[in-house]
Amino acid sequence: MKISCTDIGKKYQGQWIFSNITFDFVENSKTAIVGFNGSGKSTLLSILSGYTTPTKGEITHVINNNEISKDEIFNHLSIGSPYVEVPEELSPSELIKTFSPFKPFIKGLNEVEILEYLRLTKESEKPIKYFSSGMKQRLKIGLAILADAPLLLLDEPISNLDKEGVNWFNNLMNEFIKHKTVIIASNNTEQEIEFCETIIDISNFKKR
Repeated sequence: MKISCTDIGKKYQGQWIFSNITFDFVENSKTAIVGFNGSGKSTLLSILSGYTTPTKGEITHVINNNEISKDEIFNHLSIGSPYVEVPEELSPSELIKTFSPFKPFIKGLNEVEILEYLRLTKESEKPIKYFSSGMKQRLKIGLAILADAPLLLLDEPISNLDKEGVNWFNNLMNEFIKHKTVIIASNNTEQEIEFCETIIDISNFKKR
């Protein structure tokens, strides 16, 4: 997927969070959005997903030279974030069964393989509400990476992950993101953005 942003800006309560962002996220590119806390990284990611409307500017999403309507963008992306809510009364196995009809998994992965990739085989029938923060993060980020979608959006993907969890994240990314357009919002943690060829510092677009 290619995303073209022209003069994108977002304003809350009369104050610009950021403004004048013009940039093309080319197909299969890997881009990091960095900046200090409160600089608008998550907001920009939300705009790129089509969930949030910019205050000004235009944004287009294109696949195979065909523009995707705003109502259809969600069919072509997956997003992983600490703030994404999952039904915690479900187990990972139940969540996968619920998730897959709406967003198929890449390579035709079956439930057993997905649980192995998530390193949650032993906890497959355990309600998610009993998981640690790291296990919940691994579940959310892993499902996003393994989804069969050309656009992958990640917001601080290694937050709540220990050293072993960071290694797991790196391995999963190395195996599955080659043919995806990937955009990562990060506090400039090197391990989060080592996959990225381009870095956008959103602080440079803050309009006072």
